[in-house]
Amino acid sequence: MDTNLRTRIRAGDHDAFGELFDAYARSVYNHAYRLTGDWAVAEDVVSLTFLDAWRLRERLDTEGGSVRPWLLGIATNVTRNTRRAARRHAAAMARLPREEAVRDFAEEVAGRLDDAAQLAAVRTALARLRRAEREVLALCVWSGLDYAAAAQALGVPVGTVRSRLSRARAKLAKHMEPLSGHGQMKGDRTTAVRPIREGNR
Repeated sequence: MDTNLRTRIRAGDHDAFGELFDAYARSVYNHAYRLTGDWAVAEDVVSLTFLDAWRLRERLDTEGGSVRPWLLGIATNVTRNTRRAARRHAAAMARLPREEAVRDFAEEVAGRLDDAAQLAAVRTALARLRRAEREVLALCVWSGLDYAAAAQALGVPVGTVRSRLSRARAKLAKHMEPLSGHGQMKGDRTTAVRPIREGNR
């Protein structure tokens, strides 16, 4: 991202912001999905991320490389807020009188598919990580940010990123080992939790 474009974004140039969206919307979307596991929520996070980026545009440095860490940092914060709101909504719904549930046979059938079983196993393992560990894993392993860029995105020291990532990898390996041993995972579990890295733009 050249300095001129950064300057245009800070100045509120709509064309420059359109270029920013075209370049990084997919990356923000992938990051949001990896944190939430929900396509619809990820779409909402993309919209909110770029709205926040517009609102916070004057905080963007005029000098620097890729704007991607800045955007993924905003997306991480948006995801935290979105998940917090979802928990409040779920708690409110849980207090309402429940209707008699109708059995959903579609879920039962889908649960028999290997791909669904593998995805469930991975998501179960990820759910056992602390939020901070999931965020670092998503930024460094899946989005391909280096330690410095991830630290910039999260607003924490580089050493903190290193330690969180190390703990996340160790815990993930530990949590997925019994899943693999009970036949719930097939193939290389490392591949299952490491989609194609997007690289730094």
